[in-house]
Amino acid sequence: MRLHVESRGTGPDLVLLHGWAMHSGIWGEAGERLARHFRLHLVDLPGHGYSPACEDGTLLHMAEMVAGVLPETSIICGWSLGGQVAIELALREPARVRKLALISTTPCFVKREGWQSGAEAATLQLFMANLKKNYEATMSRFLTLQVWDGDGRSHNDNAAVLAWLRDNFFRRGIPDEAALQAGLQILLTSDLRGKLSGVTQPTLLLHGDNDIITPPEAARWMHLQLPHSQLMMLPHCGHAPFLSHPHEFISAVTRLLSQDPIK
Repeated sequence: MRLHVESRGTGPDLVLLHGWAMHSGIWGEAGERLARHFRLHLVDLPGHGYSPACEDGTLLHMAEMVAGVLPETSIICGWSLGGQVAIELALREPARVRKLALISTTPCFVKREGWQSGAEAATLQLFMANLKKNYEATMSRFLTLQVWDGDGRSHNDNAAVLAWLRDNFFRRGIPDEAALQAGLQILLTSDLRGKLSGVTQPTLLLHGDNDIITPPEAARWMHLQLPHSQLMMLPHCGHAPFLSHPHEFISAVTRLLSQDPIK
């Protein structure tokens, strides 16, 4: 079973991994602009977009499937759940993963003992139940959360970003139901905090300071744990900076390649 990958552009290899319930087309204009600097590989995660679902829906197996389509060496850019896959790839394939860009990523999506930078487990469980009852309404709310800046104001034309997101979300069909539930289970159970010190690659952490899905505190904590990381916080930015702040996103990722300091 092989994942769907679209490759375009020339330059160093850059692999983009989308978040839960999305597909690789969601990178939109930012992906097109990155293809001017990189050989871009847009991956549909298992059960999402054009990729087939798999029986084993664990994070480790997801990383194993992505490893099967990686170039010989590459930069891995992962958003949200895709960022957790990127972390597992960096640990599993250190010779093939040169650098990481973790966008709106957290090592642990839910609150646990000693970890308050996450959602309540009960909230995520309710979301899982609502997804089964009313898929369209639940996903509409979820898409709104992607660009919500948390302070009730409109920045960077968030209404237009949300409209684009809704228009493009179903372009590759509805994700496999079992894959969605497996992905939610990953969000509910995964905890990568104990593994982070093993990530030795240069890492960019890019996070919106008004992200209400993965709290900014999670990025700041990761910055302290990762030995070779740079942290860039974007003001008035929600969970999808590559959509709401494409210029800053593209500049930060291209600077990661050249190892220029991120200001």
